[in-house]
Amino acid sequence: MKTLSIDFMGQRKVAGILSIVVLLVSLGSIATKGLSFGLDFTGGALVEVEYEHPADLEATRTLLVGAGFPDPVVQNFGTDTDVLIRLQQDNSATLGDEIVRTLNDAGLNVTLLRSEFVGAQVGDELRDQGGLGLLLALLVVMAYVALRFQIKFSVGAVSALAHDVIIVIGVFSLLGWDFDLTVLAAVLAVIGYSLNDTIVVSDRIRENFRTVRNGDSLSIINLSINQTLGRTLVTSLTTALVLICLLVLGGELIRGFSAALLIGVAVGTYSSIYVAANTLILMNISRDDLIPKAVDDGDEMP
Repeated sequence: MKTLSIDFMGQRKVAGILSIVVLLVSLGSIATKGLSFGLDFTGGALVEVEYEHPADLEATRTLLVGAGFPDPVVQNFGTDTDVLIRLQQDNSATLGDEIVRTLNDAGLNVTLLRSEFVGAQVGDELRDQGGLGLLLALLVVMAYVALRFQIKFSVGAVSALAHDVIIVIGVFSLLGWDFDLTVLAAVLAVIGYSLNDTIVVSDRIRENFRTVRNGDSLSIINLSINQTLGRTLVTSLTTALVLICLLVLGGELIRGFSAALLIGVAVGTYSSIYVAANTLILMNISRDDLIPKAVDDGDEMP
């Protein structure tokens, strides 16, 4: 297969400015608007009911709002007759019965399956542990890449991962989408996906620095990106197709998970080409950083 010759590094300054702008917008939104945390983090009630016939989620939501239950999240859970209702309100032993009574009075014929409550303290612990998990993942990745490649590659990889995570979280903040445990799981998955792409490109850059005799750092990095571009695009497109299907057909329960991963795949593909490579250029990566130092025979004992 013929290697492409796209001048990616020729547009590195434009890409760098674009990344900085998007990062600033994302960080600004996170700092000012914050995230719309789901019940997993804020605490609240969860009620599961079963309908005799397939449920009309919008009608159920309207009935609950009219009955005085504020901002209910209503979604299918497994089947089209099984419905999960989330409410941000204090614990009440009779909440499940009240909801069932409201729906049955409207002629919907439902049965209560379970009624649970997540306390705010548990939600705070989950949020703190999730943040620590993200930081730990980045530190482990940095150590792994430093050991496998070189410290400059490690900084490039972590820069790309941090870039991807901030943008994914920033999109959820900007659009006001619910951020729950499924979205946090997707963000962690984005770290793994983006790392895989970055490792492939980095491995080719290291190989070409050792084997290509002519060319400066820019041309070698450009060559490496072009050589891995086909693999990167095929992997990203096939993953994106699956995520689009999940987003459209998977229902509301995994919509946030699918959306976060889809954004992460797109941003991760971009960052493996531009962010990691740009960081290497800024740190003046060269052939000397990657070629093992030869042993000086004069230093050996006769």
